[in-house]
Amino acid sequence: MIREALKTKQKLINDRLAVLLKADRVEHKTLYDAMNYSLLAGGKRIRPFLFLTVLDVLGVDSSRYMDAACALECVHTYSLIHDDLPAMDNDDYRRGRLTNHKVFGAGMATQAGDGLLTFAFQLLAEEKEVPSHVRIKLIDILARAAGPMGMVGGQAHDMEAEGKHLTLDELKTLDACKTGCLLTAPVSMACAIAGTAMKERLLLENFAIHLGLLFQITDDLLDETGNLEDMGKMPGQDEKDHKSTFTTILGLEKAKAFAEEEAALAKEALAKLPFDSTILYELTDLLLHRKK
Repeated sequence: MIREALKTKQKLINDRLAVLLKADRVEHKTLYDAMNYSLLAGGKRIRPFLFLTVLDVLGVDSSRYMDAACALECVHTYSLIHDDLPAMDNDDYRRGRLTNHKVFGAGMATQAGDGLLTFAFQLLAEEKEVPSHVRIKLIDILARAAGPMGMVGGQAHDMEAEGKHLTLDELKTLDACKTGCLLTAPVSMACAIAGTAMKERLLLENFAIHLGLLFQITDDLLDETGNLEDMGKMPGQDEKDHKSTFTTILGLEKAKAFAEEEAALAKEALAKLPFDSTILYELTDLLLHRKK
């Protein structure tokens, strides 16, 4: 069920993304081409999928909120463009193709990332299906998740940690910001739209926290064991940058066991919910066993 659901929602997300960014002036064409180059390059669309799926689980018609879902993907794609830049991880490939700066140059790639980030909040501000007071909540949730206390803070911490040996707790804190915040935000945003009771919202957010850590552990495992064809990017980048990861701290087998523990904790949170969350159980297993 999860693979079919993911495929269906990926198509809906991709179809909407394909029509969002159109240059209204010829002078802006290169910028829009650069933004679309990365935005429309495929990818798992896990963050917008999670947002739409939690809405479904909460009994809300998720098809009404595609632009909010796309806002999440815009922020995620911006983060990838900037993460790949020469001053950051200096990657050559992303989503199976040359990275943005390899095609458009570092300066235009930076602008493309900036454009996607700010456009995301325009999408949320103009989300007419959402009452204005809820729109403010959505903007606040995503801004906090993406900003200096969230993903950007995690990225900065990650840069400063290069060449250092982090403890497991230090790495968990880093990755909770760098990766986890943008996986918790979709759940929080869906709960804000649905008006979910605090008890259920906290359980769903707890699920998302463990899902985010699971995602990062499997990402570290794939960087150690994956390949360009499956991953769409070059493996071994963490080792090249001398970064502490779950595999360097724990080793492969213990990192795999840790991923399984986080998957179990995510499911434990779901088990306490008073509604059917089977699809979220299946998503957890999909991420646990992913190959890309």
